[in-house]
Amino acid sequence: MVDEDKRLISVSILSIREMIPRYFFLTKGVGKHKEQLQSFELALRDAGIQYCNIVSVSSIVPPGCKLISRERGLKLIRPGEITFVVLARNSTNEPHRLIASAIGVAIPSGKEDYGYLSEHHSFGQTDDKAGDYSEDLAATMLATTMGIQFDPEIAWHEKEQIFKTSGVMIKTANVTQSATGDKGGLWTTSIAAAVFVPGRNMARSKE
Repeated sequence: MVDEDKRLISVSILSIREMIPRYFFLTKGVGKHKEQLQSFELALRDAGIQYCNIVSVSSIVPPGCKLISRERGLKLIRPGEITFVVLARNSTNEPHRLIASAIGVAIPSGKEDYGYLSEHHSFGQTDDKAGDYSEDLAATMLATTMGIQFDPEIAWHEKEQIFKTSGVMIKTANVTQSATGDKGGLWTTSIAAAVFVPGRNMARSKE
């Protein structure tokens, strides 16, 4: 029984470790349909993640979790797999209304430190404005945990220089999808997502 208990404990520890993602990628999409839910499905298809069982999670990048390309990431997820995602989503059926969904990323330089992802969805913002806002959100959250002093009222490009010259932040980025409401009144949905990939998926891809 002792050996069996040890085996079960080892399996449990391994399972917990496998739940901590080793990689993530960014993707985005837009969909239009007379039904709101179907427009969301079409946006997922446009983003390439429609065949996953998506579980929305909050916004922490685990220590050592690496950002990989969308193309590489899509090859590592499998149909029906439970997939953890930080998701920004917005919808409208108002003709010509501008919507946007964005994910901001801030990754620290320290290998033992965690990073941040931020979700942002808005009306009336362009890609650039929504993207900069989401990136600012993620970087500001990381900066405050690192003790970086800055004026929260200054523009993002000024903060960006402060954060990067501090030496504690190695990368900031965003992925943003904007869309204009369909002129005929169809539901229009935009999404942006950070998709986490378990380390075991990378190992399988090398088999």
